[in-house]
Amino acid sequence: MNAGQRTTRQLASRAGQQICRSCQDSISRRTYAAAAAAVQAEDPVSQHIPPVAQTAPSTSYAINAGVVLSRPPQITRDLHPFESAFFLYQRRLNERLALPFTRYFYFKKRTPADLEWKRKMKQRLTPARDIGKYQGYGDEAWNDELLVGSKESNFEWQVERLLEDAGTDGKAAGEVEQRGMKKVEREEFDKPMSRRTEADEKNDTKSLSRALQRTLYLLVKNKDGQWQFPQDRLNDENLHGAASRIITQSGGPNMNTWLVGHVPIGHHQLEYTKGAKLPSGITETGAKTFFLRARIMAGQVNLKENKLGLQDFKWLAKDELEKEVDGSYWKSVKNMLAER
Repeated sequence: MNAGQRTTRQLASRAGQQICRSCQDSISRRTYAAAAAAVQAEDPVSQHIPPVAQTAPSTSYAINAGVVLSRPPQITRDLHPFESAFFLYQRRLNERLALPFTRYFYFKKRTPADLEWKRKMKQRLTPARDIGKYQGYGDEAWNDELLVGSKESNFEWQVERLLEDAGTDGKAAGEVEQRGMKKVEREEFDKPMSRRTEADEKNDTKSLSRALQRTLYLLVKNKDGQWQFPQDRLNDENLHGAASRIITQSGGPNMNTWLVGHVPIGHHQLEYTKGAKLPSGITETGAKTFFLRARIMAGQVNLKENKLGLQDFKWLAKDELEKEVDGSYWKSVKNMLAER
């Protein structure tokens, strides 16, 4: 006879009345849990399990804070050759759609603007100044396709043609003197700045004025001669406070920077070839560096009075950075960096 049946008969005898079989079954089902609890309470072995001894760890990792300091792109990205060719195709198509309109739709007849238009058309044979030579009224009007690799699809070539057209009035050389016309000085116009800077020409990796269409990252050479992001050991501080200190101690106070957030964007784990014994008796077997993202708004790095023993620095794009750092380090940080 199990505990549930004994409990059922005890209840029936105490009540002084007979209980039907269905009621007995229901009472037995409800009292199984109570009976099990009673058996467990009477078991002295399960109630006196000795606690597991907590031993102090014999090894540990050093915790470092690192800063991924970047300068965002300053100009739009370079066009892919296919994009450049497609945009030129669109401009040529728009010109063909505008051919049914006579030039008097845009310029009043025999006005200076109309005369200048006719002179320029004799020279460039096209209304648009940056799509190359194309005669829309003639036997070759159908030949408006651009061959692969043609110079007309090059962005720099298009800019030069626009500047050349803006600096001329369409008159042939000596035309003013031959006709006795009064020479009129053309107004100066603003020329767009080149997408390539002096730092690009010299490949000055210490300048923030290079690779304006890319994101540049600060890479420093530590006292051991290894290239990495600025980093240092935590000293009774949180990651955000340590990152702020590292920026100042590595690059100097003349940088206007902004720490993007308080949450790490990645980490790098380094295993030591030989463990370092700490005064507490714990052996340090490696280091874990947690990186925070930051932006530089103005200023420049100055390592003259840095307190981290840094020897040199560079501002590099992602593909350039891969060639400088160690292979294991690159695997840890590559997904934290922007392609552009």
